[in-house]
Amino acid sequence: MLTFITHNYVLHFRYCTLIMILGFDPGRDKCGVAIVDSDRSIIYHQVVSSDNAIATIRELTTQFAIELIVMGNLTTAKSWQQQLQSAFESITIKMVDERNSTLEARDRYWQMYQPQGLQRLIPQGLRLPPRPIDDIVAILLIERYLLLNS
Repeated sequence: MLTFITHNYVLHFRYCTLIMILGFDPGRDKCGVAIVDSDRSIIYHQVVSSDNAIATIRELTTQFAIELIVMGNLTTAKSWQQQLQSAFESITIKMVDERNSTLEARDRYWQMYQPQGLQRLIPQGLRLPPRPIDDIVAILLIERYLLLNS
């Protein structure tokens, strides 16, 4: 705890450590990777090829103090879970139900990146994001985990 005395007031500040959670949306061709802290701030998100997923996660674990990996439980999940467990033995891996996460990620994409130009005139349910949204799915997986474990 930090204590400051200023103008006859004593201020106490607690040290707050943020837990970094890596979200992983596994896939055959591409994977979504995201890092969210325990305050639910998005630190990083990116879509990577499946061939580079482990290397990308390894690099991120050197840059950030990742304490937990949360991953989806459907597409190729079992094989990815085994790969992650052998590559990152000291990090806990949790599986989360990823049903309907792609549809939810489409809506979240348009919340994060407001439509421009003529896209604004198309009803949101008919809009398709102009890029893969696996990284946004990874963010949603973390949010689902936090919601279930809060």
